[in-house]
Formats: sequence, C-alpha cells, structure tokens
Amino acid sequence: MSKLFSTLQIGALQLQNRIIIAPMCQYSADVGSATDWHLMHLGQLAMSGAGLLIIEATAVSPEGRISPRDLGLFSDANEAALDRVLKSVRTASSMPIAIQLGHAGRKASSNVPWQGGGQIKADEPSGWQTVAPSPVPHSEGEHAPLALDATGLARVRDDFVAATCRAARLGLDGIEIHMAHGYLLHQFLSPLANRREDEYGGSLENRMRYPLEILKLVRDAFPADRPVWIRISASDWVDGGWDVEQSIQLCRQAEALGAAAIHVSSGGISPAQKIALGPGYQVEFARQIKQTCGVPVIAVGLITEPEQAEQIIARSDADAVALARGILYDPRWPWHAAAALGAQVAAPPQYWRSAPQGVRDLFKAAAHGQR
Repeated sequence: MSKLFSTLQIGALQLQNRIIIAPMCQYSADVGSATDWHLMHLGQLAMSGAGLLIIEATAVSPEGRISPRDLGLFSDANEAALDRVLKSVRTASSMPIAIQLGHAGRKASSNVPWQGGGQIKADEPSGWQTVAPSPVPHSEGEHAPLALDATGLARVRDDFVAATCRAARLGLDGIEIHMAHGYLLHQFLSPLANRREDEYGGSLENRMRYPLEILKLVRDAFPADRPVWIRISASDWVDGGWDVEQSIQLCRQAEALGAAAIHVSSGGISPAQKIALGPGYQVEFARQIKQTCGVPVIAVGLITEPEQAEQIIARSDADAVALARGILYDPRWPWHAAAALGAQVAAPPQYWRSAPQGVRDLFKAAAHGQR
C-alpha cells in the first residue's frame, strides 16, 4: 500500500493523502482582492486530488504585500472577494483549503516577477515605504526599510489577528504562518537582517520572540478545532545566517505554542545565498527537524517524481510532501502519482472516464460541497 496515499492528521484536520499544494503567489489581485484568475487557478488545483491546498502568501496589511498585485486579507473587500472564489471552488471539491498569512517586510513594494521583481521606490506611484526589524535593505542599492518601533510592532500583531479572524469567517480549514523566504518574520529570525538591540534582537531567544508572539496570537484567534502551523526557511545558505540548528529550537517552541505542523523550506533572506540545488535538496532539513519534533513535518523543493515522493514518506524523512512549480506544470500530478503507485485518488465523476486502460479503479468519488 502506498505511504504517500495514506491519510495524515494535522491537528484535528484529516488529509486523504500526503500531497500538499504549496502556496504560490499569482500576482493577480486587485488591491489585495482575489480575481477571476484566482477562481480559475484555485478551482483547477482543488480538483487535483491532493490532500490539502494552501492559498498563496496573503498579506495581512497593504504594506505587507510583496507586490501591488499580491493577494491580501486586510479589508472587507478582500474578504468578500475571496469568499466568492471559495464558494465557487467548494461546489466542485471538498478538498481542505488553508491559507498562508504573511508580511513581506523589507521585501515588499516589489515589481511582479515577469517585470523583473525589483524594488519599487516609495516615491514611485505604485510603491510604498517598507518596514523591517532593522533599517537594512535586502539588496545593495535598495531604499532602506524603516525599523519597526513599538507602535509598528503592535500594528503588525493586530494585522495578523484581524486577518486570522477573516480567515476563520471564510471557513478556511487551516492557517500557515509565513516565517520563511526572507519575509518579515524570517527577517526577525535571521541575524543577517535583524540588528536590533532590544528584546527582539541579538540572542536566538530574542530573535525568535516576535515570530513566536505572532504564532500565539494567531493560534488564540483561530478556532481551536482548526490547525495553525508555520513555514520556515531551515537555512539562509549564507555563513553566519539562520541555520538548521536554530530552526530546530524554533520548531520546538512553536510546537509548544500549538503549531500543528512544520513546513520546511529554505533561503530567501539574502542575494548572497548559495543554494545547492538538486532533487529533494531541502528534504534533509525536514528529516532533521522531524527527528526532534512531535508534529507532522512537510518537505518541499524539487520533489517531482511519484517514486521520489513515496520514498520520502516511506523513509520517514517527512510526513507529507508539498508541490509548487511541479503542480503548476502538471495540475493532475496526484492522479499520475496514484496511477504509478497503484493507489486511488479523489476526482469529480465528470472526469472518471479519463482514466487510462489498466487503471480503471484509479478514481474514487470526491464529495462535493460537503464541509
């Protein structure tokens, strides 16, 4: 029996298999509000047969957006737009849907990737002043962020709580807090970005303090029967930066505060990073964290083949695998993986006749609109 297609419990949420659709920015929102692009995008992914869909990095405030086209959950209009999308998606699939909440910090106010991704200066029409733990720009030549003072720290806390309450009203099944990829909470964690001299900087305990405060606030504001977890960069891939040993300490404390899972990525804090790319290049980080934590660990990063994913689960390197670019390229990856591994996958009956000869029992019914 396939391990990849066995069930998995994240808090009180049961997944039908261990394939997770990672959050992937679409840069297609209108002042933070989801559009018809999101309806199409999320709709097709929700019929993929994966165990869980995580909506892209969603900003908790306007200045927390990576780009002016980023999805947000900071206004009534944002909430209403995402509600429209989710209601349509749920008519076709009962796949659990979570959301990743985050704040871009000093990496905010950027162009979309297909326009180069560079910083938009605060005095340009579509730009704004960024904030961060310290006034250290992400890249040489960029306009420096403002260091968050006590008022700014309180504002960001309140923004995370408000977005969490909106996510709860939308009926989302879980929240992933973005502490990875060089964005605000990762900036607090990494000594490469955090040069503070108060209780939020310096020692590992101090650098972890603010991200853990956010986790506790989100956990307290979200319904107790729905899980909250974190996504981390296990390594900055830069000497003197955040590393897996510090990540293990963070994950232990996050688990104690109620984090129901750990999603393990890496990098993003500095252009000086030197990443050793290769198939499953981040799985070793997940394995090390899984050895020390008691909650499910999700591996991500160049996991492309069904047999590769199966081995990761079978070897207990991780409890689930997350797909990002791979499932954009092949939105039916879970179907193909089930066929290759002799498993079954949930799919709408309208598509059952697509099963190839020899795997007619590939599909099982996907419940519609039952939440």
